[in-house]
Amino acid sequence: MGGKTIVRDLTSGSVAGQLLWFGMPLFFSGLLQTTYNMVDMMVVGHYIGKNGLSAVSVAGEVLNFLTFVAMGLSNAGQIILAQYVGAGRKADIGKIIGTLFSVLLLCSAALTALCIALRGPILAWLNTPLEIWDEAWDYLTVCCAGLIFTYGYNLLSAILRGLGDSKHPLLFIAIASLCNVVLDLFFIAGLHMGVEGAALATVIGQAVSVLYAMLFLLTRREKIGFSISPGDFRVDGVQLASLIRLGVPMMLQTAAVTFSKLVITVWINPFGSVVLSVTAIGNKVITLTNVFSQAFSTAGGAMIAQSIGAEKYSRVPRMIGIALAMDLAIAAVFAWVTLAAPEAVFGLFTSDAQVLSMARVFLGPAVLLYLGCGIRPPMSALINGSGNARLNLAVALLDGIVARIALAYILCFSLGWGYLGCWYGNAIAGTVPFFLGGAYFLSGKWRTRRYLIKD
Repeated sequence: MGGKTIVRDLTSGSVAGQLLWFGMPLFFSGLLQTTYNMVDMMVVGHYIGKNGLSAVSVAGEVLNFLTFVAMGLSNAGQIILAQYVGAGRKADIGKIIGTLFSVLLLCSAALTALCIALRGPILAWLNTPLEIWDEAWDYLTVCCAGLIFTYGYNLLSAILRGLGDSKHPLLFIAIASLCNVVLDLFFIAGLHMGVEGAALATVIGQAVSVLYAMLFLLTRREKIGFSISPGDFRVDGVQLASLIRLGVPMMLQTAAVTFSKLVITVWINPFGSVVLSVTAIGNKVITLTNVFSQAFSTAGGAMIAQSIGAEKYSRVPRMIGIALAMDLAIAAVFAWVTLAAPEAVFGLFTSDAQVLSMARVFLGPAVLLYLGCGIRPPMSALINGSGNARLNLAVALLDGIVARIALAYILCFSLGWGYLGCWYGNAIAGTVPFFLGGAYFLSGKWRTRRYLIKD
């Protein structure tokens, strides 16, 4: 094979240097992705108003839920790939990539058909206010039709991250972001297409990005360091078993957390479009911090997976410590900015006086959300990187179902806090992975190879 391989060994060299080298492109990828999502919110907020913001928020929660299969299986595939790379098992890499591709393609088609068929009952279950029903319907329909591109981006990015390449996914998302910004302004500000235009801009941007990513992989196969044959796209039983064993708990974790947020959305919706808008904007603001911490969680997960695959266990504690320090530092900066000038921060998305007036009410939950962004990701990286499926499932159930739903219900209804109870319940639940992951780290069980994919 000619040319320089894009596969990178993450098991040697400076831990901090490797984490920064691998994590920073992931940060910029997440930042760009968040930016083009925020552009949707800004353009919708300023050109359509708070009803448009609320509609995008409600439909967006449904779409986030629909990605649980893509997120779970892609993350599992990334960890398996990284462990194969660390263990030097190149013969299995093409098989796991082909199996992952075929399974996700089938899943995206099935979920697209199901969601379009049931979008009416789904919006009704979410207590979608009548004044935003039509807009939420339009946004959900268009984005569901483009779900295959969301799945495709998650798949292709996970493959490259598992191989130790975080730079090219940055290029893919940059293409999607640029397309989305231009098309948002064209469809909404220019053609006055409303939220349907925002959804169309997002789908087209993702489609262009996925097509470019596929072209990239096809034309640079010799630089990947292994070959993928058409036969690899047949579902391999051994690889499918590995994906299911690790991917299903990851899917359940993503689904449980997203489902719990959908339940909270159901409880918040009756409070009206102003509360909905504050919730939507507040979540977007917190996402900026989460982009940074999630980047180093993903990078740490890949590094831990390769290190465990290569049995270089001494690197793992250093990865966790460095990632924790970085995440807490950036969370503190974002928290300070939000606390110092909430009206200015929320004013980036809307000029509605009622929404801006309520922004300060969100500050208490925001502090807890920022804390979760700082302490959660390093422990998630350890759990995911070691391939501990059972602990992932425990995190899913405690974080997504027990803590978030139970706390929100108690605070909102039993104690009568209303929407504030939903905000605080969601924020407190975000710290659960830190405590479970911390106990797992201190136990030392992550050092065993029993969680690795089986031969």
